[in-house]
Amino acid sequence: NSPSHKQIHAILKQMQGGQAHRKTPPDGISCPEDADDLLKKSLPSWAQGGYSFSGDLRPALMSPTRKITNPNVRKPDYASHIQGRALSEEKDKASNTKIRVYGPDELEGECNLRYACAMGREVLNAGGKALGVGVTTDEIDRVVHEAAMERDCYPSPLNYYNFPKSVCTSVNEVICHGIPDYREIEDGDIVNIDVTTYSRGGYHGDLNETFFVGNVDDDGHRVVKTAFDCLQGALALVRPGTMYRELGSTIHRIAAQNKCSVVRTYCGHGIGSLFHTAPNVPHYNKNKAKGTMKKGHVFTVEPMINLGSYDDITWGDNWTAVTRDGKRSAQFEHTVLVTDNGCE
Repeated sequence: NSPSHKQIHAILKQMQGGQAHRKTPPDGISCPEDADDLLKKSLPSWAQGGYSFSGDLRPALMSPTRKITNPNVRKPDYASHIQGRALSEEKDKASNTKIRVYGPDELEGECNLRYACAMGREVLNAGGKALGVGVTTDEIDRVVHEAAMERDCYPSPLNYYNFPKSVCTSVNEVICHGIPDYREIEDGDIVNIDVTTYSRGGYHGDLNETFFVGNVDDDGHRVVKTAFDCLQGALALVRPGTMYRELGSTIHRIAAQNKCSVVRTYCGHGIGSLFHTAPNVPHYNKNKAKGTMKKGHVFTVEPMINLGSYDDITWGDNWTAVTRDGKRSAQFEHTVLVTDNGCE
């Protein structure tokens, strides 16, 4: 009845501290997997009523959030938090003044950091193999989720500050944090799949790749190849003694040579027992990143490269970052470990 319904909402509001987390996607965005195609492909509520898109891509509804079906999977602290808050990260951000150094005990052995990264590679491979014209990004989410379950891993994006899916799928003008939905991938699309796996040992491994689907035009090939080359150029600099801010100069030079730009809003980050931690690793030129690389540092390098301007905006789902001019974007990412004379 109505009073009970209102009471439930009041309780939820109290639990949420008076409001949902700023990243919580709005209502009216999902429907069952057995719904008819017309409903599945309809616009979510936030995109209706004359919403202004920067490019041609349009979202569809998404499936209900997938469940953790493997009892052996270890969950990070945010997995069950009503707001998806990573309290361990928030505590770390407030008190941490140095970059963590990982040693052999944390890097080696079953379920440790190197293992988490290897599982991420396998899961990303599974997602990439499932791509094709007519496949939905929701199907990619299903494949990634089940591949993580099979490897006793938690898909790190799931419920991270209420992100509703197990993987990020970023199509065409989407820079990052695209939410998988019922839209079918089309011939000529470029699709980034961003996977992070959390092992039973309590470590995250993060990587992504951008894939060609069908017949991609010359500009599509140019931005994807440039993104790959930017990552490779940056990785060549990773060794003890390199300042973190130096990576941006090399990435900028390679992007500019190919008439592309480098996104400034999002950056690489430290990773390991926490999904995101120090250091910040900007990808653009003349950044002011602090810190010098040392053996045992673990972080991601993940330059996001645009065909047009580097400016970005965020869709009304509070997650999907797109290019402001609607032109395409591409990205590649690795989690890297600083070694004696380079990186792994």
